[in-house]
Amino acid sequence: MSITNTPTSNDACLSIVHSLMCHRQGGESESFAKRAIESLVKKLKEKKDELDSLITAITTNGAHPSKCVTIQRTLDGRLQVAGRKGFPHVVYARLWRWPDLHKNELKHVKYCQYAFDLKCDNVCVNPYHYERVVSPGIDLSGLTLSSSGPLLVKDEYDFDNQQSHSSSESHFQTIQHPPSRPCPQESFSTTALLPPAEGSGSASTSAFSSITAGPSNSTPNWTRNSSFPPTVPQHQNGHLQHHPPIPHTGHYWPVANEIAFQPPISNHPAPEYWCSIAYFEMDVQVGETFKVPSTCPIVTVDGYVDPSGGDRFCLGQLSNVHRTENIERARLHIGKGVQLECKGEGDVWVRCLSDHAVFVQSYYLDREAGRAPGDAVHKIYPSAYIKVFDLRQCHRQMQQQAATAQAAAAAQAAAVAGNIPGPGSVGGIAPAISLSAAAGIGVDDLRRLCILRMSFVKGWGPDYPRQSIKETPCWIEIHLHRALQLLDEVLHTMPIADPQPLD
Repeated sequence: MSITNTPTSNDACLSIVHSLMCHRQGGESESFAKRAIESLVKKLKEKKDELDSLITAITTNGAHPSKCVTIQRTLDGRLQVAGRKGFPHVVYARLWRWPDLHKNELKHVKYCQYAFDLKCDNVCVNPYHYERVVSPGIDLSGLTLSSSGPLLVKDEYDFDNQQSHSSSESHFQTIQHPPSRPCPQESFSTTALLPPAEGSGSASTSAFSSITAGPSNSTPNWTRNSSFPPTVPQHQNGHLQHHPPIPHTGHYWPVANEIAFQPPISNHPAPEYWCSIAYFEMDVQVGETFKVPSTCPIVTVDGYVDPSGGDRFCLGQLSNVHRTENIERARLHIGKGVQLECKGEGDVWVRCLSDHAVFVQSYYLDREAGRAPGDAVHKIYPSAYIKVFDLRQCHRQMQQQAATAQAAAAAQAAAVAGNIPGPGSVGGIAPAISLSAAAGIGVDDLRRLCILRMSFVKGWGPDYPRQSIKETPCWIEIHLHRALQLLDEVLHTMPIADPQPLD
């Protein structure tokens, strides 16, 4: 190491890591920061000029000009460290500059040749080659927020690693959705307020956020008991932008803030019940299915014993002769449980009221996280308020899947009949899609789009000893009736072959 105690690329990795650790901002645990820095230094050991640039940039806090510091771009663009995935430039910008940074707040400087957004084979992770800006498209001018601290947003990688994954190709994971820091109520209008309205690229939202979800054609949802602050435009980004919630004071925005009415997706009358909830212990349903009337847009599922129903489904009152000690112990921790809220025509939000996290299987959150449906489990922390279902997105998805399945079945039938079409004429299906797999999409596959599953207290997946939700001690399955109505309409509009007469 040099006389000034600032290392160079010729020094040992441990010396360089130790020096760079001294400049971290403290937003991450020491163990994660050390793993992330060690990983970067090892990748740069063969690129001494870039390693020197990194050391100069970090140890001088960007006071001296520095060159690009690059690592190879991965297939999905994300870097995995200690089983947690994040965009590399964001990971290191959080470590050394802004611990509360959100990925949409970074803009590269003009002289950066390998900035993440330039889509080069290599990605620059020099934190001083990026500037922090307010997320584009969000107008904060009409909002009154507390200045007591920064608005926290969800990291693009797990908050606390349960288990390190040895392979960067590990796809199934638990995605964390933490609560936000408390925010003084005085920072909001004293007029009665509605909970934060629909989030879009956001899977959860701040108290002012009102961004609808969907990769395209996102429009404000049909308002029934919700509305949108007109100062907040929409994101049309199908990728994850988790904004953990700021606690809010009431249930209604002032009527003056309502925006233009959005027509419903279907003219079919709304169902009598907006959802039905079945409670399970392991793989056994316990008690009757609980139906929630459309007149009760908010329902609480808790661990208490009130049998009167209405807007509360109390799991504590349900008996099971086969209940084990482990299940009984887990049930004791359900406590205040969760609150499910139907907004607009059929979007669903969850608030975790329990002192313990709940774990959710949500195709909407999967899509927002850029994952395949059913590819992740979402850990919802106590006090978090998050959108878990978007009706319009679900409707688009069921239409696409149904059309894909129909086209694949037709192409498969033609192939069986000997009329094999050309490679570019498979009913609009990309050749990479397996015809047999697409043709195998059935009603049950489409019906899963209309179902949410949620486990109390105990999680499942590769981070836990339980591989399936059916191995968790207490969980619920929520069938969303408006979505099922729309699926029925989609299935009815699908042309089917005329049945052959019986001989």
